[in-house]
Amino acid sequence: MYRIFVIEDDRSLAKAIKEQIESWGNEAQCAKDFQNIIPEFVQYDPHMVLLDIMLPFFNGYHWCSEIRKISNIPVVFLSSASDNMNIVMAMHMGGDDFIAKPINLDVMTAKIQALLRRTYDMGGKVPALEHKGAILNLNDTTLSYQGRRVELTKNDFRILRTLMENKGKVVSRETLMTKLWQMDEYVEENTLTVNVNRLRKKLENAGLHDFITTKVGVGYIIE
Repeated sequence: MYRIFVIEDDRSLAKAIKEQIESWGNEAQCAKDFQNIIPEFVQYDPHMVLLDIMLPFFNGYHWCSEIRKISNIPVVFLSSASDNMNIVMAMHMGGDDFIAKPINLDVMTAKIQALLRRTYDMGGKVPALEHKGAILNLNDTTLSYQGRRVELTKNDFRILRTLMENKGKVVSRETLMTKLWQMDEYVEENTLTVNVNRLRKKLENAGLHDFITTKVGVGYIIE
């Protein structure tokens, strides 16, 4: 069963698409916040996106470009503007296919199923973790936030990944030290503090203030 994220502001059309997808045994979710698509995208973790071109706030080309920063899953554009220029632009911006409106739901289903088969026979997704708009790309070990890209060291990435995988839970200093220095017999206790403080400074410079909270005598938490 595949998850398909529908980014379409015509609610009746979005509902019809969702029902059609689900009638073929897959899952679908419709976007709710058209000003802030990426956190919804990451949280749902879809196998495919159906993306309208004309949307409120930002158009589909913008959101396709943002999705491509963190994922290579299939993106299929939907638009009544089915002229050649829009098709070329959709493909240029990272789209995999184009479905013209008014949409024939049976044709749409056939295209979706064919593209899913081709993609997931080959592999497909780029994993990511998201919290409060911050997106940690697990493949290239970078962090994205509000259009900014934060380069992380190996230790930055390991600390952040461990905390984001356990968000809402306190992670002990011992756990983090084991993640960072598995092969070392002895590591100064202060070394972890230095690493966390350096990471915090990077996050603050990117606009992520108080992202990591210290639990004195215990460890750290992302709340």
